[in-house]
Amino acid sequence: MVLRFVAVVVCCLSAWVVQADEGMWMLGNLNKQTRRAMKELGLQMPADKLYSSRRPSLKDAVVSFGGFCSGVVVSEDGLVFTNHHCGFSSVQQHSSVEHDYLKDGFVARNHSEELPNPELYVRFLLRTENVTKRVLGAVKPEMTEPERSGAVDSVMFAISEEVARKDSTLVGIVDAYYGGNEFWLSVYRDYNDVRLVFAPPSSVGKFGWDTDNWVWPRHTGDFCVFRIYAGKNNRPADYSPENVPYRPEYVAPISLDGYKEGSFCMTLGYPGSTERYLSSFGIEEMMNNGNQAQIDVRGIKQAIWKREMDRRDSIRIKYASKYDESSNYWKNSIGVNRAIRKLHVLEKKRAMERELRRWIQQTPGEREKLLRLFPDLELDYKNTREANRALAYFAESFLNGPELIQLALSILNFDFEGERKTVEANLKAIVEKYANLDLEIDKEVFTAMVKEYRSKVDSTYLPEFYGTIATRYGGNDKAYADSLYAASELTTPRGLKRFLERDTTYNIYDDPAINLGIDLIGKMFEINMQTRESAMNIARNERLLNAAVRRMYSSRNFYPDANSTMRLSFGTVCGYTPFDGAEYDYYTTTKGILEKVKTHAGDVDFEVQPELLSLFSNRDFGRYAGEKGEMNVCFISNNDITGGNSGSAMFNARGELLGLAFDGNWEAMSSDILYEPKMQRCIGVDVRYILFMIEKYGKAGDLIRELKIVSGK
Repeated sequence: MVLRFVAVVVCCLSAWVVQADEGMWMLGNLNKQTRRAMKELGLQMPADKLYSSRRPSLKDAVVSFGGFCSGVVVSEDGLVFTNHHCGFSSVQQHSSVEHDYLKDGFVARNHSEELPNPELYVRFLLRTENVTKRVLGAVKPEMTEPERSGAVDSVMFAISEEVARKDSTLVGIVDAYYGGNEFWLSVYRDYNDVRLVFAPPSSVGKFGWDTDNWVWPRHTGDFCVFRIYAGKNNRPADYSPENVPYRPEYVAPISLDGYKEGSFCMTLGYPGSTERYLSSFGIEEMMNNGNQAQIDVRGIKQAIWKREMDRRDSIRIKYASKYDESSNYWKNSIGVNRAIRKLHVLEKKRAMERELRRWIQQTPGEREKLLRLFPDLELDYKNTREANRALAYFAESFLNGPELIQLALSILNFDFEGERKTVEANLKAIVEKYANLDLEIDKEVFTAMVKEYRSKVDSTYLPEFYGTIATRYGGNDKAYADSLYAASELTTPRGLKRFLERDTTYNIYDDPAINLGIDLIGKMFEINMQTRESAMNIARNERLLNAAVRRMYSSRNFYPDANSTMRLSFGTVCGYTPFDGAEYDYYTTTKGILEKVKTHAGDVDFEVQPELLSLFSNRDFGRYAGEKGEMNVCFISNNDITGGNSGSAMFNARGELLGLAFDGNWEAMSSDILYEPKMQRCIGVDVRYILFMIEKYGKAGDLIRELKIVSGK
């Protein structure tokens, strides 16, 4: 019986056990098992060339880009390659009807033409340190979960502050790993002067748009080029015309040799978050509440935006970035829920949990501590289901919905008491964020959000203004919206200016949009309080579950979930079989662009400028062509990635740049929860296509000459 039990456990928990190419590994904590696996797949670099806190290494060429993407430094003068969709907001902010950089692309012919982006920064990792003992040393056995959380947060904050006190140019951040069972300090240096250098037209950088998003085969040239600037002594500095190009510690060499099926490939970047150890109850919560709210609400909002964007170029430019950001995770949520069902993720998780329960019951020490683990998790998730559903729809309908409401909430949460520089920067950010607000479009969105939220939640979760609509406006949502937008001074430049300048004759709390914001904050607080105790219990038990899995397989090589810290994933370039009778190759070429343009004639998602089509048809690919003389556009590997990896460097076995990761594939959208080795693929744009577009389309040979290009051809 014991032998049979062990065999069943090994089989059923295989998805919790690392596959050959699975894992987002911490560079500063690569154990022998991981290093050996990389060598066996073909890595030709020693580990200290990947990461070192004492001397330049590959990690010094990789940056967190803006805190939401990744990038890679490719020249001695601070050039950074990242994804077009990562730089999309910056391109949009510099665009106008007269200078439509979204449509036509942008190229700076010299340093003076490079465009500053005050909201952007890049972050370099200097070192990591395990501080688990210090953090958990503050935890006492008798503590409640809120007390534990407070003690842990206090020590984490203290460690972070110590870094800044020693060197004001450094940022220290302590992050939780393995569900809060380990803690590591990351020390960074941020550079805040980041300028746009090159952007391809959207017909390249966004080719296929929503239709092709998350889908393979892909033909999207998803790249953008920025430059980091520094002050005196190569130190961080705010934007100034006096700043000079940053001199990096390490520059990523660029390979023209390409790849073959089976070639070693590693991805280095800043993946956002995964939930590989999440319980089945947590997965159900994610599907039915968070994801479904995004699907329902964003679909309505985006339809309104898209209709107006297609009608007017001015609106297309104003709304391009926010539409892109919203639609990306709207489609992601659709794909995740679809993949969870199609790949039977819940069934697999439940099978794992049954075997884990059995292990707990048959292990005296575990049984004493964890006998109630699963019943308690199930009960707490059940107790918060309706309230969490309301919170999910609340967030999408109001917090991420009408921009007038977002503006009101930003004002209510604004802190005038900070450092003058910070206050001024935050005020400027508010002005810039809402400069593109179109009131008629936003009013229509508001009306639709009010209706959608009402239809999806129990009446007990409706804020007070719903009562006002019912009594004063006869249940007419549009009439209420018309009145709100007409009466609020926040909808006018004068009203916003009075707030920004702290006009003492302007009582902000008399504004109806501010009053609505207060109503929303009150209701959100009320709903949150209903879930507080159960949420604390869930956090504790999910942490205990994570630790139990690692104890059960103490000899296994477990990696922590992604948490926006630098990670390495590795594998091989390879195709896959998405369904019976179909086989996908591991790369695409410009031939596919020409084919899609014909197939999708009249579809704006696949429109390409005639000069680009001529460039592809002429086939003058030069040294950037692949072995068969074609221009490769994208390729896929089984590297393990997620959101935040966008713009991550994809390196070959020698640490030379092959391309930039920019997407996952539709068939494995549940990968944040469960890795599917046969199906999951990382989509990257080929660096040779990037260079081809810069040189041949952008006529920017000077940028090419900055790069460290290597080739064995």
